[in-house]
Amino acid sequence: MQTLEIAKGLVALCREGKNREALDEYYADDIVSIEGASSPELPARMEGIEAVRGKTEWWYDNHEVHEVGVDGPFVAEGSDQFAAIFHIDVTTKATGERMKMSEVALYTVRDGKIAQEEFFFPPFG
Repeated sequence: MQTLEIAKGLVALCREGKNREALDEYYADDIVSIEGASSPELPARMEGIEAVRGKTEWWYDNHEVHEVGVDGPFVAEGSDQFAAIFHIDVTTKATGERMKMSEVALYTVRDGKIAQEEFFFPPFG
């Protein structure tokens, strides 16, 4: 698959809330996922599809998702990378705190699959 096809497919599934299906369809087994920061629950860098699936399950287990919006994808012709901007409205289950946040996701495609994802968000504080 080409980068543009993967970008459009991933964004379409994310808009439908089908993040787990997106992992199965588009992610490489040796995916590298890099968050903008680590937390006590999750390291910033994770490697392998099972680790990324675990991170996804942790997210849904610990957050009530009210709404997700996705801008993009943004793709340069001939590039192996694309970006999307996620707008997320969630409540943290443990605290009941509701928050709205946005993050930029940068994806790198190799051999027809997403080989790396990296997330950027505005600084806290």
